[in-house]
Formats: sequence, structure tokens, C-alpha cells
Amino acid sequence: MTQSPLPATLESVRRLAVTKQHLQGKLPVKATTGAMLSLVRGLAYVQWDPVEIVAPSHVLSLWSRVGEFQISDLDRLLWTEKKLIEHWTPIASLVLTEDYPLFESLMRRYPGSLSASWGSQRARAAKFLADHVDLRKRILTALRAGPLRLGEFEDHLRTRRDDGEWTPSSDVSQMLFHLQMSGRVMVVGHAGNQNVWGLVDDFLPDWTDRNPLSEEAAAQVAAERAIRALGTATPAEINHYFVRGRYQAIGRTLAQLEAASIIRRVHVEELGVRDERYVHEQDIRLLGSTEGKSWEPRLSLLPPFDNMLYDQARTNRLFGFDYVREQFLPQAKRKFGTYVLPILWGDRLIGRIDPRLDRKSRTLVINAVHAEPGAPAGREVADEIARAIRRLAVFVGATGVSYTSKVPAAWERWLH
Repeated sequence: MTQSPLPATLESVRRLAVTKQHLQGKLPVKATTGAMLSLVRGLAYVQWDPVEIVAPSHVLSLWSRVGEFQISDLDRLLWTEKKLIEHWTPIASLVLTEDYPLFESLMRRYPGSLSASWGSQRARAAKFLADHVDLRKRILTALRAGPLRLGEFEDHLRTRRDDGEWTPSSDVSQMLFHLQMSGRVMVVGHAGNQNVWGLVDDFLPDWTDRNPLSEEAAAQVAAERAIRALGTATPAEINHYFVRGRYQAIGRTLAQLEAASIIRRVHVEELGVRDERYVHEQDIRLLGSTEGKSWEPRLSLLPPFDNMLYDQARTNRLFGFDYVREQFLPQAKRKFGTYVLPILWGDRLIGRIDPRLDRKSRTLVINAVHAEPGAPAGREVADEIARAIRRLAVFVGATGVSYTSKVPAAWERWLH
């Protein structure tokens, strides 16, 4: 029998979201590889992005949660111990190798595992694979001799094209995407910002569980992981978070989990009756305790592709914060800057900074600091912002911080 929804306040839902995203309380004393793995396990994935205006987004996502860590430790987890792998979820992401049975389930059914939310892409993927059987064979044959970068495939030059920044640059790059999504090839290293491709059978460690989950089990496991990472979530938020656009019948999946008392509905009066939200049964007690004295706020700087910011509509709905990745806009249309990092203070997004690392002078240049309407003023919060910026400077190898005049008056006195 379906239970009545649990009542919750918007504040408690926000605080649970922050807690489940590992952004509440004190940072760990030591950033161990174990802490990094535990973090990825809790978040389900960390989106990978190589842009280094300050530092890559995935690096900053880890830093904001585990503190200062060694990049060599992340590389060791990826390329030596192979406890993490780079995979499309379907966004380029760092995921746990131990989760391979879930991804194997999706890959074996690809492109049929794409949901209707992909529109015509499922049919286009099937057609491309059917039309390029020989290319597929040549790529797999070439990789049997060892890993290759895109430009090292002979067919890449013959089929190279320029269809725009966000489309495959050749039939080879498009085929590599489909082969990755179907579990035949994977990223086995990086050469600068270029992927190095290899065969899954050659790269995955022997201890990897290759037994795929059933379609039903995969959907249930993925939905549970998404809900636990988000604190509470609507069906649309689950579908968009993990595994994005891969649920064939998310309503049925959630009904099964609810019938098994694994999840409960949550009603947040401030969000209205149409907000169909779920919480995992293991987090119900935590949801009820976030309004107490045990709540310990922290100030964090979040990178553009952070898990907290994955869904613009959710970020606006829960936090009243409109975040647009302005690096994709023409310069004239940018309101806050190029590589904008939102400022999270407790359960509120109170502002944003626009930083740039000047590697020549080893200076973290803060082009601008912006405060949201109603953001707390005064020394306490300004000191926390300044401290976080100094921490960021140390982490990225800067020896100093330089502010421009674009600083809110309420914080200006203490930001220097």
C-alpha cells in the first residue's frame, strides 16, 4: 500500500541536498584516495571537463569536497589501480569501476538503452552503426596493436570535417563515441587534453565484475543512486542526474521502489502540489534532522559542471539561483564572467566569483565577485569567501590573489 507523502520544508530539502553532495560540515583532515572513492560512490559520478582557466571542473569538484589532494593520486586511481574509469553517463564522467555491471547492462543494449528523451538520436546511432560496419572493424583492429589518439587513426584524416565545436570531427570520432557507449572501447589515458583510446578487454582490470544487471535491476539501482546523491528528487531530476536519459519507464521504476518501501514520497508545501519528490528510506531520518543544531554550514566554491549545479531548473527551484554557464555565450552576453564559480554558504547560493589563473605570474586573478540579492553581508561571510579563495589559490599553485574593483560593497572591506 502506498504511504502518504512525508511533509518537509524547502530548507530541510536544500540542506539534505547539500549534505548528500558532501558539502556540509568540516572538510576531511586528509584527502586520501579512499575519501575520493567514497565521494564518487556517494555522488554516483563526477563530470569530467579538461578546461583549465583555473583548474578542470572535475578537479575542483573533488577539491571542494575532500580538500587539497594530489593530482597524481587521481591519476593513480584512473590509470594504475583502475578503481575509477572515464565513461559517458552519457556525459564524460569519472565513475567507479565497481559499478561496471550497471554500465555493462546499458552498453550491451546500446543504442536501445537510450530513452525517448534522446529523440531521434537512438535511430541515428543505429543507422550510423549499420552504415559503417567496416569502419568499426578497422578501428577495433587498429586498437588491438595498442592505444591510439584520435589523430593516429588513418580514417580520421580521410573523414575529417568541421561541423562545429560540439559535433564529432570525423566519422572515426563518432564511431569511437558509439563504441564507448556499447562497451568496446574506453579512454585509457590522456595526452594533454586528448583522449587516448584502447580496448575495454585490454584495459579493464581482471577483478572487474562484467556480469550485467537486468534492465529492471539497472533502472532501480540507478534511480536509488540518483535519489541518494540528490537527497530528494523528482522523476525528471532523477532522469537528468544518473544515468541521464537511460530510463525506459521511470514511473514504473519509482513505483516498484516505493512499493518495496525503498523510497518515500515527500511533499514540500513551498514547491506546490505538482512537485512529485522522493527520498530514500535510509535518508528519512537525516531529512528530519537537518533543521536542528547539528547542521554545520560550510562555504564552498563550485565549478561550472559540479553535481550540485547539474540541472539549471532544479538549482533555480530549490535554491532560487539562476546559473548559466556563460563560457558558452558570446562575450557581449556574459553577465557575470567567463568561468564563473558559484559561492555556496550553508544551504544558500549567495554569490559567484569569476577567477582566472595567471600561470606566468602565478597569481589567481579574481576578475569579479558578485553577491546575490539578500546575500548576508559583513565580515563573517566575507572572511569565509576570502579564505576559500586563498585555499583555491594554494591548490592551483598560485602564490598570490589579485582582486579587481568589481567586489560587492558589503564584502569589499575584507576581500583583499
